[in-house]
Amino acid sequence: MTRRAGGIHNASFRVRRSRKPKDGQLPVLGRIFPAPAAAKVPEIILLFWVAKILTTAGGEATSDYLKTWGNIGGGGTELVLFVLGLLMQFGTRRYRAFAYWFLAFAIAIFGTGVSDFLHLDVHIPYAGTTLLWAVVLAAVFFAWYRSEGTLSIHSVTTQRREAFYWATVFATFALGTALGDFTATSLNLGYLGSGILFGMVILVPALAWWRLGMNSIAAFWFAYVVTRPLGASFADYISKARNLSGINFGDGPTALVFAAAVLILVAYLAIVRPDIQRPLGLDAEHTQSVGVRSDVPAARRFEAKGKED
Repeated sequence: MTRRAGGIHNASFRVRRSRKPKDGQLPVLGRIFPAPAAAKVPEIILLFWVAKILTTAGGEATSDYLKTWGNIGGGGTELVLFVLGLLMQFGTRRYRAFAYWFLAFAIAIFGTGVSDFLHLDVHIPYAGTTLLWAVVLAAVFFAWYRSEGTLSIHSVTTQRREAFYWATVFATFALGTALGDFTATSLNLGYLGSGILFGMVILVPALAWWRLGMNSIAAFWFAYVVTRPLGASFADYISKARNLSGINFGDGPTALVFAAAVLILVAYLAIVRPDIQRPLGLDAEHTQSVGVRSDVPAARRFEAKGKED
């Protein structure tokens, strides 16, 4: 009788274990979206930074243009683009240029809109929104590192890490928007002056990594944050009226120009695929099926051997 009870207990325990989500899968999203089969973000090459700056500039101009539609029309459009981008990106099993950069552009638009809403409608000064988003970003980094033990983009091979990654991206866009407006408006540098300032600041992590041995992950995220006020400042300089320190090209035309530039660049990335992360340090059969970097801890590697899209 004891053995039978123990057998029933063990069987029920195995059933409960079998119902647990796979390693790295999120409780809700894991039931809707497929598990990643390879890295979900691009390799960091020069074109990555070009695309990133173009999306930040385009997102800034697009969000400013959508403000003319009001909080319901403009804000609703931004939210729809953001949700559509999430569905596209999380619906893929590995990095796809169009899905990735569509979501990045959507976050650039929506993050700008949220940050501007806090200033224009909630009336939080730019210094306050800058501090707020800095705290949010620090909290996301803390939660990500505590959960996964790394902040490396080369480890984004699970659904949970991808969620942390995009939460970080959203916070960086919102922070960069607030910071760029703070320097341009509150510090009276103007949009061009702010763009030049952040153009110099972004050289700091590059030089520190190259010559001083700065941690590559820290250098990456430092530069990533700065790309937002850098691109947004030049977009505002191009689009805004002369009495606002711009050249008055207009938000709509500026948004279209940058969107077209992003589309052309992303089409090139999708066709030529120079930014696919190359798996290192694994046997040939495993690298073809998994497609992850060797710097991902072995216990955390997603076992997708033999699986296809």
